[in-house]
This record gives sequence, C-alpha cells and structure tokens, in this order.
Amino acid sequence: MAAVGVGGSAAAAGPGAVSAGALEPGSATAAHRRLKYISLAVLVVQNASLILSIRYARTLPGDRFFATTAVVMAEVLKGVTCLLLLFAQKRGNVKHLVLFLHEAVLVQYVDTLKLAVPSLIYTLQNNLQYVAISNLPAATFQVTYQLKILTTALFSVLMLNRSLSRLQWASLLLLFTGVAIVQAQQAGGGGPRPLDQNPGAGLAAVVASCLSSGFAGVYFEKILKGSSGSVWLRNLQLGLFGTALGLVGLWWAEGTAVARRGFFFGYTPAVWGVVLNQAFGGLLVAVVVKYADNILKGFATSLSIVLSTVASIRLFGFHLDPLFALGAGLVIGAVYLYSLPRSAVKAITSASASASASGPCIHQQPPGQPPPPPQLSSRGDLITEPFLPKSVLVK
Repeated sequence: MAAVGVGGSAAAAGPGAVSAGALEPGSATAAHRRLKYISLAVLVVQNASLILSIRYARTLPGDRFFATTAVVMAEVLKGVTCLLLLFAQKRGNVKHLVLFLHEAVLVQYVDTLKLAVPSLIYTLQNNLQYVAISNLPAATFQVTYQLKILTTALFSVLMLNRSLSRLQWASLLLLFTGVAIVQAQQAGGGGPRPLDQNPGAGLAAVVASCLSSGFAGVYFEKILKGSSGSVWLRNLQLGLFGTALGLVGLWWAEGTAVARRGFFFGYTPAVWGVVLNQAFGGLLVAVVVKYADNILKGFATSLSIVLSTVASIRLFGFHLDPLFALGAGLVIGAVYLYSLPRSAVKAITSASASASASGPCIHQQPPGQPPPPPQLSSRGDLITEPFLPKSVLVK
C-alpha cells in the first residue's frame, strides 16, 4: 500500500534508533495507539459523511444536479490526485514520470486493460449509489449497504478459494437477518417519506451496488496481487477508465439534458462537497487504514451506522422504531464478529477453555501450519477489509 513508507519509518531508522527506543520504551506504543484512534475517527467520519452528504445534496429544494456528472468529476479529481502523487514520487522529474507512465500504461497495455472490468463496475456502482440514496433514508441505506460484506465474502470463496471460519459464516447469516428486518420495517412504512421516493427502486439499486462492489473488489484484489504496480498507479488507471466510462454513461442516460442545461447545472457547495468526499475519501482512508486493525475497522463501520442514524433523525426527520433498531443492532453485531481475526477467535476460545490460566493468553500458530490468509478485498480506491464501505471507495 502507498502508506507503507509512513508505517515503515521505524524499521527504516536502523540500529541507530535502538538507543532512543530504549530511553522511551512506551513512546512508540503511545504514538501508534494515538494514530490508531485517529484512524478510527477518520474512518467513522468518512463512512458516514459520504452517505449523509449525498442524501442531503439530493434532497435539497431547487434544481437537482446530474448524478452522472458528479461521478465523472470524482473520477477526474481522483485521477489528477494520483498523477500528482506519482509526480512527487518521481521527485518532480517530468521526464521520468512520462517514461514511467508510457511503460506502465501503454507498453504494458494488457495489464492496463485488465482494469477496464472493475472500472466499469465501479462506475456503475457509483451511479447506483446515487439512485439508492435518493430513494432510501440515509440510515436505511447505510445498514442495507453492509450486504457488501456478504457479497465480498461469497466472491472471495468462489474466486480466491478463500475459506471462512464458522464464526464468519454465522455473522453473515446474522447480517442477512438484520438487513431483512430493516427492509421489512422500510416496506411497512416506518414513518413518512417524500412522494418522489421509491423504496423498491432504492432497494434494487443498493443490492445491485453490493453485488458489483463484491465482485469488483475481489477482482481488483486479484489484479493487485498478481502485479507489481503501486496503488496510486492502479487508481490512476482506474480513474482514466472511470472518466471515459462515466462520460459514456452520462451521454447515454442524461446526455440531452446535460447538453441543454450544462455540465455543472445544479452544482452548489453541498454538491462540490459530495464530489470531493467521493474523490478524496477513499484516498484518505488508504493512508490512515495503515494504522487501523481489523477490530477498529469493524468498530468504525458500526459507529458510522450509529452516526448516520442519529444524524438522519436530526437532519431528515428519520423515524427510529424498535424494528429498525433490532435490525441495525444485528447488523452492527455481525460486522463486529466478522471483523474478528481468526487468531483472536482461537485465542478467546483457548482462554475460555482453560480455567486455570491466570496470565494473558498468547495465541501462537501451530508449528508447521501456515498463518491464515488476510481477509482482504478492495473498495475501489484502496485495498481494505471487506466490511468497509466504497466508496466504497465511495468506490
């Protein structure tokens, strides 16, 4: 990941840093702990703010902006940002950057074309998110969108031959049950809703978005594992394809209206906030996710659901009833259980089985047995845990 340089600074210091560490043995641990909690806060805010900002921008009175133009602008800004980061990595040498891009993008064109598939799916997914959030309350969307954990897990098993623990399978069943309860509450009309909203269309859009997110994420992970390209290079290539495909989608869906009213019709500061959040949110998480472990990421997703629900009550008059609370609680619990690493589950099991243990339980991998593979997938702009939303990277 591109943030490796930050996380690897301690190792890069070499033997000369040993004496400083000996003088202050707890300083590195304390600093890392602070970074973990800062990462948690950033993940929570990014997860919740994107959904809330899209919902807010799509429900404002007045002219409504074209969602397809917002998708294109987010891809352009993301691509430009990755290009600037690659330029900085080449120490500002334009010639080296041009030669590098020529080799990576044009000469190795087969490798580049592989990214056309996830880019097409991500572009579709981003447009589907606008449809879903326009027709569902933000809290309902945030809960239902966690189905991408289920789709990502299934595609990981099918495409990467990854095995899941019994606890993870149980958490997926719990997740599906919670989402079903939330959707039952929505179908039952839990509170008034605007006349221009279609919950059926919103549910179809969010399910299609979860399916596309799961497939594209696993496919993108497979590409990253099979190549040496950096995350910023891959995101630049995704941005190039995403911009081109987004323009095609714009022309097909809203081309006449955009030509008549203009590309930036209906753009307000709130709309630009959505575009910037969608473009830079995933890249920001790519930096801070270096310091967040599995459990913290699970907490981030759970807290973002709570934050979205509370904010929806205050901002959009969302009605919270016991049925929604039950479904959301099941989803939050499922997300947390699924995020537990296998080593932690085995350690907890071993600790509870040993009544005479008085000290801390340290789980060790049995000799001769390889460690379990990390539960990685992709969220559009970055490699991340399968339970994190795209933006969702959000692709």
